[in-house]
Amino acid sequence: MHIIFDVLHLYYLPQYLPVAKELSKRGCDIEFVFYHSAHDQIIGGIIAAEELRANWVSTASQSAQLYLKKQADWVVFANAYHHLDKVHSVSKSVQLGHGIGPKSSYYKKSDTPTTVRFVEGAYRTQRFKEMYPNDTFVDVGFAKLDPIINNEGVGFDLTSLGLDPSKPTIAYAPTFYPSSLERFPKNWPASFADYNILIKPHYFSVSKPRYKKHLKRLNHWAKFDNVYLAQVSDYCLTPFLSSADILISDASSALFEFAALNKPVIWCDFLKLRWGYRGVFSYRFKRRMDEDYGEYTNIAAHANSYKAVKSLVDSHVSQPKQLEHIRLALSEKLAGKLDGQASSRIADYLLSH
Repeated sequence: MHIIFDVLHLYYLPQYLPVAKELSKRGCDIEFVFYHSAHDQIIGGIIAAEELRANWVSTASQSAQLYLKKQADWVVFANAYHHLDKVHSVSKSVQLGHGIGPKSSYYKKSDTPTTVRFVEGAYRTQRFKEMYPNDTFVDVGFAKLDPIINNEGVGFDLTSLGLDPSKPTIAYAPTFYPSSLERFPKNWPASFADYNILIKPHYFSVSKPRYKKHLKRLNHWAKFDNVYLAQVSDYCLTPFLSSADILISDASSALFEFAALNKPVIWCDFLKLRWGYRGVFSYRFKRRMDEDYGEYTNIAAHANSYKAVKSLVDSHVSQPKQLEHIRLALSEKLAGKLDGQASSRIADYLLSH
């Protein structure tokens, strides 16, 4: 069987790789399609390190022409794709989302249906079936977490990063928008000298000119001895999830992925909102969030301002079982069955259809 993974953005790859490796073990012919960007050299290094069979395109139109030529059995997408009619003339298609966050766009990505969409958990699968009764949704779980659950050694060697393995480790993973990043003080790592800090910003914060203020601030934080700032080559979130004792984040998928592993999370409510999302326009922010946003917020301890972050981190590192019952109760709803077999279930479906 011939299967192609469409890698529009590098951060799709961590969701794809466990599935691709499982399919390869079963004798499938696997290819990846990457899109040219300012980081072609870095992506090329990742392709070499992972030993991927890669194709390059510049636009979605070019990838559509490639798919017409390749005529694979399946083409896998992580987001909506506007040339599905062309793809469906020669191949079947998959939507395999890269995150499990609280944004309403999670559901809207199915407005243009793929042949099948793989979903995390029975609750979200049922919601999809009610919203799109003529389309196919299959509950498989969240493949990105399989390597952690299966103890595949995906964590960092902290010493090699210049950090102290005797200290507890914080991961700070802000999303690009709406983000807490610009609300953190310039020298905040100094206040957390007793911790290692792994900073994993969203790919857009380090790759899009629009967020150049983010990158300037991130590079300043990287100068502190207790900080490791992810490079563009650190495309995979799983080493950060695996290595950290606690996560600080905002309305990010990382927050829910970390909580699904039953680790404590500090949720930053002090976000930098554009003018068009404030005051009388606050409805725009609410519209970006899923209807279950309110319930999901219970999974973490909330910091209403930066001043609250330090005491919350200290408290939940010393007593990590706080909110454990809520994390465990919501993990199935957020990520589905957490047994390390999501990739196998996806492979089973693709090979049997």
